[in-house]
Amino acid sequence: MKKPLLFYTVLLTIYSSCNKNDVNKNLESCYSNVNTQSIVHNGTSRDYVLYIPDSYDGTSTVPLLLNFHGFGDSATNYMNNADMRTMAESETFILVYPQGSCSNGSSHWNPCPTGGDNKSTADDLGFVEAMINEISSQFDVDLERIYAVGYSNGGMIAYGLANYKSDLIAAIASVSGAMLDCKGPTSHPMPIVHLHGTSDFVIPYEGDNYYRAAQSTLEYWIDFNNTSTNPTISIDNSGGIPIEHYVYGQGDASVSVEHYKYIGGDHVWFSTTYKGQNAAELVWNFVSQYDINGLR
Repeated sequence: MKKPLLFYTVLLTIYSSCNKNDVNKNLESCYSNVNTQSIVHNGTSRDYVLYIPDSYDGTSTVPLLLNFHGFGDSATNYMNNADMRTMAESETFILVYPQGSCSNGSSHWNPCPTGGDNKSTADDLGFVEAMINEISSQFDVDLERIYAVGYSNGGMIAYGLANYKSDLIAAIASVSGAMLDCKGPTSHPMPIVHLHGTSDFVIPYEGDNYYRAAQSTLEYWIDFNNTSTNPTISIDNSGGIPIEHYVYGQGDASVSVEHYKYIGGDHVWFSTTYKGQNAAELVWNFVSQYDINGLR
């Protein structure tokens, strides 16, 4: 039966071994969202914005795409800036904008299980798994086609999921993000697309004392996936700035590692187009080729 609402506003609350009085709020004063869903993870209420397209009718399984905001942002604001709702309608996938923790005063994501690379002690990897389980219990999700996408700090959690929750994630995309030094036991070939501007002033393209260079991240996954080390390179200037597209193909399970290099691009979710495709379209057209077993 066709669902009449784009947003499901019913509060979904999981009580795992805690009662209502034990639940800690996630310091909502550090962000503002509308139409959120909530679950309780590790005794803390965690939020996400859920978009169910009108094209979903519940008669067959559909992909699930998680899109993670950057440091200090809110799920709702990020959804408006990195809007994939039109694509969710046309391609029929469930779209989620999770909300980062406020446990250090600013909303953020922790890409590592524990350690100095994290911004707090919030268990974000566990939260994402609990959120996936909750959404999958409510809707007909294709569990082999769950994708993680993120901007900036959100790109970091996408890489964290590729490392530590690969049993759930089929492919990831990072926009103006970075992979931190923590690396986990990825269980299958992992398709990766990385979009990055050469003039990024927050996460420098060439890296710095805090973040590895974009090429270093690519090389990690090129090696892991056993792809070709000689990329196919295409260049497009039609969108306003030159964009170089690198494809490292022929990996295990036919996966690839791809990179869009925005010459002079800043620390943004890119609206500049490559061959007529904006960041949302590039991301979806890449990840949707894959399921958890590799190229579909």
